[in-house]
Amino acid sequence: MELRNLLQPDECGGMDDIRAEIDRIDRAVVGLIGRRYQYVLAAAKFKTSATSVKAPERLTAMLARRREWAVEEGLNADMIEKLYADLVAHFIDEEMQRWKADRE
Repeated sequence: MELRNLLQPDECGGMDDIRAEIDRIDRAVVGLIGRRYQYVLAAAKFKTSATSVKAPERLTAMLARRREWAVEEGLNADMIEKLYADLVAHFIDEEMQRWKADRE
C-alpha cells in the first residue's frame, strides 16, 4: 500500500482536510499491518518449535529497534514499544495456531 497524501499538514484548510489526510494515513497503516501479517503467517512454515515461533530474543531485539525508530521520529518510545508489543503478541498467537495446524 502506497501512501499519497494530497495535502501537507500546513496546507490543510480546516478539519475536513485534516481528517481526510489522517484517514488516508490510517488506511495505509492498516494495509501495511495486513501485509506484515501475511509474512508472519508465512514464517510459520520455517519454524521448528513452539519456542522458535515465540522467538523471545528476536522480540526483545525488535522492540528495542522500534524504540530507536520512535526516538528518531520524535515519538514516545514507550508508546511505540507498547503498540508493537501488543501487535506482535497477537501475531505470535496467530502464527502459533498456523504452526500447530501445519503439523497436525
